[in-house]
Amino acid sequence: MIVFRYLIKEVLKAQFAVLAVLLTIFISQQFVRVLADASDGEFPAFLILTILGLNLPKLAVLVIPLSLFLGILLAHGRMYTEHEMVVLHGVGISEWYVTRVTLLAAAINMVLVGFLAIYISPWAEEKQNQVLEQAQSEAGLASLVQGRFQTSPNGRAVLFVEKMGKGNTLEKVFVAQLPDPDDVSGSTNIVLAKNGLVVEAKSGSQQLKLEDGLRYQGNPEAVEYSQAEFAGYQMEIKEQEVDARRRKLSALPIEKLFELRNPPAIAEFHWRLAVPIATLLMTLIAVPLARVNVRQGKFAKMFPAILLYLGYFGLMITGRKALEDEVLPSYLGMWWIHLSALMIGLLLLSKNRPLGAKVRGMFKRAKVA
Repeated sequence: MIVFRYLIKEVLKAQFAVLAVLLTIFISQQFVRVLADASDGEFPAFLILTILGLNLPKLAVLVIPLSLFLGILLAHGRMYTEHEMVVLHGVGISEWYVTRVTLLAAAINMVLVGFLAIYISPWAEEKQNQVLEQAQSEAGLASLVQGRFQTSPNGRAVLFVEKMGKGNTLEKVFVAQLPDPDDVSGSTNIVLAKNGLVVEAKSGSQQLKLEDGLRYQGNPEAVEYSQAEFAGYQMEIKEQEVDARRRKLSALPIEKLFELRNPPAIAEFHWRLAVPIATLLMTLIAVPLARVNVRQGKFAKMFPAILLYLGYFGLMITGRKALEDEVLPSYLGMWWIHLSALMIGLLLLSKNRPLGAKVRGMFKRAKVA
């Protein structure tokens, strides 16, 4: 039991350290991307942390398996270089026992990744779509900033508001309104008003109501223009309610994927299963790959191990694309990839076992013959 707890503790400790580093790197990259979208006006700045948080489950699905894989390599590699594994093997602790203990830690990670991939990530993506839709639907007043020239949401006017009060009220408003596409005269309006108010019509469009002001109307290419005072003036700044964002299959719950039953939905279903399964299978590969001697150092097999990991996930991405394009039959899914990884893991584990020696001897005799 002491050895069992020690092996689990060392692997999880190394995994948490790697996970913290990877999350810091990827969250920083995601933050820069989200910040760039906010600065481009994709959504209001106060939604940055919300969008970032809703992206975390999808990020965790990809980072947790990698952190476990690297954690096993680091933990076991250190134990080999510091002769701890030699002592354990000397007292009767086999490599297969170490593998079974490590598979228990991998099973915990697999359940967590599976829950995130199958349920939490689609929910978070759907929630993000809803948040962005709501932000777009409220873009009329939310996008206005006092003391700054801004383009209206419908793109046909430039607005300047000196001061924004309570209840959607505006003070000292300047509007340069471009000609209406249906207006054959092509007149441009310059409007100055003391007060204004943003209201929403039943159709979903947003209207700007102005009070006590002047309107200058004319053609920029002509000298003549007209001037009129008004007590009330109304213009549209947002044409209609935004359309619902196009839902990706990754945002659909797994029950919807079963209902669709088309190739892209089947590919998405297999992808959600593939990452948790890969978490377990890559453990079978990581344990024997972590086997190093003192002269090699604990990082000796890190590079080929990472290449093997990237190759596995690259095959899964290729398999997903092949399922979407109907190059592979749906019943085959990604099971052929997982079966290949299982065979590689079992071959690596049996390398120093009697069965592995027997198989190598059979290949050598066949080669000589």
